[in-house]
Amino acid sequence: MKAMILAAGRGERMLPLTRDLPKPLLPIGTTTLIQRHLSRLAESGVESVVINLHFLGEKIQQLLGSEQFGVQIEYSIEPELLETAGGIYATLPLLGEAPFLVVNADIFTDFEFDSLMALDHITCPHLVLVPNPDHHPGGDYGLDNGGLLTPSGPTYTYSGIGVYPPQFFDTMSHGKLMLRPLFDAAVKNGQLTGEVFRGEWTDVGTPERYDLLNARFR
Repeated sequence: MKAMILAAGRGERMLPLTRDLPKPLLPIGTTTLIQRHLSRLAESGVESVVINLHFLGEKIQQLLGSEQFGVQIEYSIEPELLETAGGIYATLPLLGEAPFLVVNADIFTDFEFDSLMALDHITCPHLVLVPNPDHHPGGDYGLDNGGLLTPSGPTYTYSGIGVYPPQFFDTMSHGKLMLRPLFDAAVKNGQLTGEVFRGEWTDVGTPERYDLLNARFR
């Protein structure tokens, strides 16, 4: 299974840390957020990754090059920021015709990606959810006993990890679009599945959350 890492955002909520450094390159201990993802993806058997870039993307390219941890890396350069769904849509020619894994670059987690490798024939997206963090108490979606996401609670928060079949994006055209409208439509039609992960997970979205996380590795 191929994978994509979403790494194009400007990280404005992380200022001043991201004034001269893209958020995926923030150090966590002896490595960076994005290198930690690549290492764990390699351990799960992923051999090819596409990374979308916009803000200071050249710094990510300079650090990672075309290969890290045995994983081949390709880049999708966005002259203007395309948001999450738009960024994925632009990379579809590089990702192929089979379902692929997507990971947000700005999360920290010990989720085992290899648990998703068997989802290589799914026809609707499968999202990894987490218990609602303090900064997102309302959550995103519920989950019924059959694994379908529901619009009502008890709710969980989308972790930034999911597996997507390419046809999920068939109704799109090139341009800016967030994933949430596509998710909402799929939930309404009973076409979005998920699972709950209760292990280590942090959305590294503010300097305060970053400092708390990184203090554990100093």
